[in-house]
Amino acid sequence: MTNPIGYIGLGNMGAPMVTNMVEAGLSVFTYDKEGTGTASSIEALARDCATVFICVPDGAASRNVIESILAADERQVTTIINLSTTGIDAAEGLAAMLDGTGMSYVDAPVSGGMSGAVAGTITVMWSGPEALCNEMRPVLETFAKSVFYIGVRPGQGQAVKLLNNFLSATALTATSEAIAFGLAQGLDMKTMLDVVNVSTGRNTATSDKFVNRVLPGTFDAGFRLALMEKDVSLYMEAVRAAGSPDKLGNVLADYWRDGVEVFPDGDFTEIYKLVKGE
Repeated sequence: MTNPIGYIGLGNMGAPMVTNMVEAGLSVFTYDKEGTGTASSIEALARDCATVFICVPDGAASRNVIESILAADERQVTTIINLSTTGIDAAEGLAAMLDGTGMSYVDAPVSGGMSGAVAGTITVMWSGPEALCNEMRPVLETFAKSVFYIGVRPGQGQAVKLLNNFLSATALTATSEAIAFGLAQGLDMKTMLDVVNVSTGRNTATSDKFVNRVLPGTFDAGFRLALMEKDVSLYMEAVRAAGSPDKLGNVLADYWRDGVEVFPDGDFTEIYKLVKGE
């Protein structure tokens, strides 16, 4: 790969991912809306890079980035790999924007959180050309521990990402209720977590979020509560469109909508405060 790789979006996930790419010896041109990065604009980046990664908050931000790439004179871009969580419909729409342009669109959302991005252990859920996935695997593995080929159609990666985040949100909310119950019985939080984490109730909330963020009171997982609420809402939209069961999902969605109202700029682990009534 002779051209430098482009990377747009240097947030909690993007910045450490780029660091891992550079430390692995890759040449990376970066751009962020805050004015940081090595490129002066998205258009400038598009003139120098054949492959561009996008890691932004949502589908609307992804659309803005792609519109800027399309507007670039003498662009060199042949492949856009979107690591963002956009939702299924948005992924299909973003792919359609590249029809007839000679550029390929890959829907490749990631999971693992800020800590995973720093450690280089995130998961990539690739939906796009399989041959391209195999070609890009060495690049992806500079920041990801697990790269899964999900399917060829944009939106399939989003489906896996949304159901994963639904499960993550469920675990965090259910654990919050369970811990609140235990505290009401006079139990110690650390003791409860120690027991659960060697028992059948163990989950990512008990083993990670509560141990590392809630118990010490730091609430600093690095993923905004509003972004999890967005992902849960996108999941529920897709569930309704598919006609899938939604009873539990509706209850969960209410929790996270309430969470955004109370903690609009909060970390997603602060859902515990909402559940407990703090």
